[in-house]
Amino acid sequence: MDPANSTLGRMLLDEITPVVMVLRTPLVEESSQKNQLSFIQMLSPFCNFNNIDVPVRTASDQPYRLKKFKLRLFYASDIRQPNIEAAKERLNQVITDAGEKDLSNLCSEPLQIESLLAVSSRDEDPINKFVDLFNINQLPSLLNDGSMDPKMLKHFVLVHDGVEVPLERATKTLAEMRSTFGANCCHLLCINSSKDGSEEHENLWSAYKTDISHGQQLRCFLSSDDLDELKKFVQDLSSKHIIPHMEQKIRLLNQQVSATRKGFRNQIKNLWWRKGKEDAPENPAGPTYTFSSIESQIRVLGDYAFMLHDYELALSNYRLLSTDYKLDKAWKHYAGVQEMMGLTYFILDQSRKDGEYCMENAFTTYLKIGSSGQRNATRCGLWWVEMLKARDQYKEAASVYFRISGEELLHSAVMLEQASYCYLFSTPPMLRKYGFHLVLSGDLYKKCDQIKHAIRTYKGALSVFKGTTWRHIRDHVHFHIGKWYGFLGIFDVAIKNMLEVLACGHQSKTTQELFLKDFLQIIQQTGKTYEVPKLQLPVINIPSVKVVYEDHRTYASQAAIHVKESLWRSLEEDMIPTMSSKSNWLELQSKMLPKKFKESNICVAGEAIGITIEFKNPLQIPISISGVTLICEHSSAVSEPNANNSIGEQNGDTSNKSATSGNFASDASSFTLSEADVALGEGETVLVQLTVTPRAEGTLKIVGIRWKLSGSLGGFCTFDSDLVRKKVMKGNRKSKRSTFDNLKFLVIKSLPKLEGFIHHLPETVYVGDLRCISLELKNPSKIPVKKLKMKVNPPMFLQIGHKEDLEVQFPACLERKSSRQSSLRSKTDKVSDGIFPFPEDTSIADGTPISWPLWLRAAAPGKISLYLSVYYEMGDISSVMTYRTLRVHFNIEVLPSLDVSFQISPRPSRLREFLVRMDVVNRSSSKGFQVHQLSSVGNEWEISLLEPTKVLPSDFLLAGQAISRFLKLKNCRSVTDQDSASSLCPSKKADVNLLSGSEMLFDLYSSPLSMRTRLTLYWYPDHKVRRMNTQIVRTSSPIWWIIDGPRTVKHDFKEPFYAITLKMIVHNSSDDVVSIRCNPSDSAVNISSSGTTSAASGNEVGWHDLSLSNDIKITPDTPGTRVVKPMSSDTVPPFIWSASSSTHYTLEPLSSRETPMEICVFSPGTFDLSNYSLHWSLSSPSDRGDESRTSSGTCQGHPFYITVLQQD
Repeated sequence: MDPANSTLGRMLLDEITPVVMVLRTPLVEESSQKNQLSFIQMLSPFCNFNNIDVPVRTASDQPYRLKKFKLRLFYASDIRQPNIEAAKERLNQVITDAGEKDLSNLCSEPLQIESLLAVSSRDEDPINKFVDLFNINQLPSLLNDGSMDPKMLKHFVLVHDGVEVPLERATKTLAEMRSTFGANCCHLLCINSSKDGSEEHENLWSAYKTDISHGQQLRCFLSSDDLDELKKFVQDLSSKHIIPHMEQKIRLLNQQVSATRKGFRNQIKNLWWRKGKEDAPENPAGPTYTFSSIESQIRVLGDYAFMLHDYELALSNYRLLSTDYKLDKAWKHYAGVQEMMGLTYFILDQSRKDGEYCMENAFTTYLKIGSSGQRNATRCGLWWVEMLKARDQYKEAASVYFRISGEELLHSAVMLEQASYCYLFSTPPMLRKYGFHLVLSGDLYKKCDQIKHAIRTYKGALSVFKGTTWRHIRDHVHFHIGKWYGFLGIFDVAIKNMLEVLACGHQSKTTQELFLKDFLQIIQQTGKTYEVPKLQLPVINIPSVKVVYEDHRTYASQAAIHVKESLWRSLEEDMIPTMSSKSNWLELQSKMLPKKFKESNICVAGEAIGITIEFKNPLQIPISISGVTLICEHSSAVSEPNANNSIGEQNGDTSNKSATSGNFASDASSFTLSEADVALGEGETVLVQLTVTPRAEGTLKIVGIRWKLSGSLGGFCTFDSDLVRKKVMKGNRKSKRSTFDNLKFLVIKSLPKLEGFIHHLPETVYVGDLRCISLELKNPSKIPVKKLKMKVNPPMFLQIGHKEDLEVQFPACLERKSSRQSSLRSKTDKVSDGIFPFPEDTSIADGTPISWPLWLRAAAPGKISLYLSVYYEMGDISSVMTYRTLRVHFNIEVLPSLDVSFQISPRPSRLREFLVRMDVVNRSSSKGFQVHQLSSVGNEWEISLLEPTKVLPSDFLLAGQAISRFLKLKNCRSVTDQDSASSLCPSKKADVNLLSGSEMLFDLYSSPLSMRTRLTLYWYPDHKVRRMNTQIVRTSSPIWWIIDGPRTVKHDFKEPFYAITLKMIVHNSSDDVVSIRCNPSDSAVNISSSGTTSAASGNEVGWHDLSLSNDIKITPDTPGTRVVKPMSSDTVPPFIWSASSSTHYTLEPLSSRETPMEICVFSPGTFDLSNYSLHWSLSSPSDRGDESRTSSGTCQGHPFYITVLQQD
């Protein structure tokens, strides 16, 4: 890029140009003011020549053509040393008005070339007026103190006002001027040729007159001919007078300089003459040079050459002069020459390094001078910055701007702002530094009361920090912008910015208090109530919105609402009817709705719709929120069909919006709203529950929520659908309705609704605890409900009782009467698939309650959730909703109590008898219990203590204490027993009293719970009955057997063998005919047996631990398989079975048989007679629906030891 076409190049061509001093009479100025222009303003548009095309020859003999040239016109009164304070005030005003720095005010002192003397043709004695104008006492002080040459080129102009004076008079005066001052330096300038002043011209003066805007037409007395003459006058002045004068001056000065300073001899002479000045003390003001000194002449030569674009000549003279100023320690002059050298290097586009060195040298030298050089340093820095920007060195330019900024605040603010723009235009853009320097500039602007500029710079910085993670500086910018706008009274914008910093949880507590305090002060200054959408304080968690409403599903408590819908559906699916064989109950609601309300929910008039929403305080300071309500819209009712006519078939729509609780008050006849006040502590999160209760039929839409912050600022938030994330169901990939869709309701007419209450419900119980609680149902409506059904879950903890259970005294009802007759309960209430139907005549209305007993049994420890659902139908068949359900949910905590375990082994010497070891451990942490009774269910088993005279050693089993008891268990089942109620009657020995000093026994068959157990242990603390149930599980083998015979015999063994007679007693415990075959083995076995059990029977022999579950299940032991070790074939076995021992026979159900057996012993010893097996099979298995039963199997023999002694 050509440097002359750059910003700096154009600036140099505009600012470093010849200056013409204008002296005029008052009448000249008066004639010019007819056009609303001063004399200089009238001439200025014609002083800039973009293509003057004048041949120029300076020091060399080779001419060149000058293309661009400009004159600057100044009144004599304006040519003076500038007043620093006045300059500051003017700069302050310029920044206040425009916000841009006028660089022309920072240029160097004007170099005067010519004086232009203007006299009006209306003036009396014009010749003397010209002489008076150039009176030495009226000239600028710079001409009188020797700084400037008073012998300058003069040009005399006679300004002729065509309206006031005839042209002949002006022509005569011009002739006198030429005879007096010379013909070449006098000129007649005619203006105001238009007599009516109605001439309109293109606005040429907008750049020179501030009160004229660009494009505005100027009405004046200047005709087109006048404008042409003005243009010709200025052009002739430049090309025929000023430029030739400058050429002549350059050639003359160049000859003088060459004769006195150039050449080796002159340089040595100059250095010798200046040598003594090096040791002279340094004067802060520096030496004074007059216009006639050789240094001033060299400077004029360089400046003239620069203005005529002979930059090589200018640079050579600046170099020559720089050495002189440096030796003379004239630092201000030295810095000025270095500055011009740097500009010359730039315009020549040579040696960038040398150019930057000169600018750096000039800048530092100006600063070294002190405060007097600060203004020059600023000018030098601005030239330097433009040099760097022209070469795209924006980063380096920013550092120069930073160096220019001094102690004066407004000056620093401007420079820091310009530095920030350099960082923005650098490659790559340095956005952080751009924003940071804008913030620094804005702070300084604010200190100078330039609030508008502070806002502008801060808004520029905000574009950088917005959307980034730099939260602290972003909050700082928003806060101050809002505060400054509030100071200017622009409260809307102030509040908008302050809202951005309210939820500043990342700031310190002090900063948060400051932000909130100033924000509330701005709100108070407005004098009115503001309502802000999406107010960030508090934080509203829109995705957390939960909608609670009741259609056909109603809830007894808040706990039931928070249960998963899938659990309620699984509990209710067998109770709720379907509309057709192809539709399930989930489709019932959508089929009953009209097409236009398919996406709406159904609610009932008069029943509240609840909204739970999360409010969070992100600050470390408490805040108060008041007047929290919902925003709702209600439309008038649509016709509601009856149950026989589907709504979807009706297309009539008479809906009209009737009420809205937005910016208007809600219509009390349409719906009512709840209101809440919330005090949020530091960082606290609160769930706010709000309700809206529709009062009339129609459609209801929940639009959003509104609240007030600190009682002064209103906020509202709408539940927009795009704020709620839609979830996708697993499997069918159908999108679920969003929360926004769930806020639309179709309001139907009022319906009856059951209310449910649980009475006598304990919060904490112990394992095995048995309680009677009651469910109370009430219908406040006059319309009755009927066809009630109920289902509970889990049934092992909760069972539905009989109506008469409400009248019994528990546990006194369990005490056994004096007669041994069983008090079996009659099963009058039938339960199908766990659904309990209330009596058909049950109807609830008018607030009359009914109660129904429930039995709570704590089956296992832990925190247990219990669920209960009641189905009922409407008495009014015209309603679109024909049924409803009441959902009840409650929790209990079950604490550990007694841990009971049983170990059961067959009694070796008794058939159908077992030895039982009962271990009881109190697992409670602090509670003691009394173990009262152990009972066996039915007449199949009898139980008794091994030592009947002894009971437990203490009345109470303390916490952590354990006891063990040994009992006998006998199977008493006979072929006469049937699977009927009579077979469940207890036997005479079915109960064992374990409590000392008490003869009272509990009647097991008076228990309210179903008897699915075999062993039941009763205990109680504080007179409350508890029980533990244990199930006896039969083995897969239907046969029990023992071998009976002598244990010890003596024989002399005079014969080769000794025959011992035994018998085997086998019992069929099943209800089927069993075929049995005994297979003895002659292989000898060791008397020691292995502990490995048979995989076929899966039972252990002897005492062993059994795992505990909800109901303790104990399996009686069956002899396991013993691993026999056959002896070698070369060894004679110690005994053999006789052939009669192998038998095959059948057993009838529940019958026994004795079978003789015999062994032959060949030597003394102790022998294990378990080397036999019994194979069984069911001859005619009964159909009991038990697919897990096996029809045959093999059992290994029980251990039976016999000792044979040698008889002497």
